[in-house]
Amino acid sequence: MTEFELIEQVFAPLGGARPDVALGIGDDAALLRPPAGELLVACVDTLVAGVHFPPEMRAADIGYRAAAVNLSDLAAMGAQPRWATLALTLPAVRPVWLRQFAQGLRMALAAHEVALVGGDTTRGPLTISLQLLGSVPDGVALTRGGSRVGDAVFVSGSLGDSAAGLSLFGTAAPARSPAAWLTGRFRRPTPRLALGRALRGHASACIDVSDGLLADAGHLAERSAVQLRLWADALPRSTALLGLFDPDTALRWAATGGDDYELCFTVPPASVAVIEGLQRRLSCRLTQIGEVRAGAGVVLYGPDGSQCHWPNSGYRHF
Repeated sequence: MTEFELIEQVFAPLGGARPDVALGIGDDAALLRPPAGELLVACVDTLVAGVHFPPEMRAADIGYRAAAVNLSDLAAMGAQPRWATLALTLPAVRPVWLRQFAQGLRMALAAHEVALVGGDTTRGPLTISLQLLGSVPDGVALTRGGSRVGDAVFVSGSLGDSAAGLSLFGTAAPARSPAAWLTGRFRRPTPRLALGRALRGHASACIDVSDGLLADAGHLAERSAVQLRLWADALPRSTALLGLFDPDTALRWAATGGDDYELCFTVPPASVAVIEGLQRRLSCRLTQIGEVRAGAGVVLYGPDGSQCHWPNSGYRHF
């Protein structure tokens, strides 16, 4: 299979049929129509085998995950995803692997009506770089820089599942077991796009939890020039996590483990009731885990009221 046959047979079908795509896959570049009155939102993530996912991970899961982690970035901005481009580096062309990869990628993109509009393929160590493009009405985008003293700190879903799941990767587990559920949270994270859009006009700041709660909350605190005081007892943990790990380990996963792709956001007191309504409407667990105070950084208080002194730098490539 040549490069052009690969594109035509495997990836061209992911182009979809969006009216805002004037010209998609097949030319030197795509021609797109951003909505009037909206800002373009762009993000890109690179996934490298052995760094971002185990080399033995299933191709469909790699494709799905590549899309989901980017969609999560758009969710954190309150954006509507629209288009994607893919740069795929392969050690060799394996048609079965490629079709499975494309199947997982298609599933994640199609769930949010995203069209694949271009990209590139090349030879080398397995590396996936996916760019997501979306839009958000001018003036309502969520950012990391709006938290104010007195705001409440919330997080969606449960924390620590993905990091714990990665630690269990490769172990034999029944399909419906807690271990399988946790590894599934790593393989196929859930981007909170509907929540991100619903938070527009209510959240004062937002970030997705990719490097770990303490690390990402620290980014939000820095950009907002405030301190986030978090309560360890309040960090939401799944029954699967609590069932497989002792309480201290489960808490450490929740506070410092990465790859959950949940949203951490702050809201002024007047909007707390709105958040409670969103929880019911979106069927998404939303938990207050702290408050915004004057100061800097993130402070996590343990069940006994003492500070937890854990590293909060998150994953670093260099």
